[in-house]
Amino acid sequence: MFEKIRIKEHMEVADSKGQHVGTVDDVEGDNIKLTKSDSGDSMHHMIPLSDVEKIDDNRVYLKDGARIPAGLGNKASV
Repeated sequence: MFEKIRIKEHMEVADSKGQHVGTVDDVEGDNIKLTKSDSGDSMHHMIPLSDVEKIDDNRVYLKDGARIPAGLGNKASV
């Protein structure tokens, strides 16, 4: 188990395979708030702390099967 106080602003958030999902903007309650710049719709998105598998090397890894909000990860380039 991890301690949510270890999650800091600007940490990378990755899926269970290590692929970039977003960047931590803040921790609000039981959610990680991701930066708008990693989102295709330029909005903040939240990831529940319950979807975090581990924190390692300044990176937050999500559990396999964690729901990743649409528009995150590989931001669409138009």
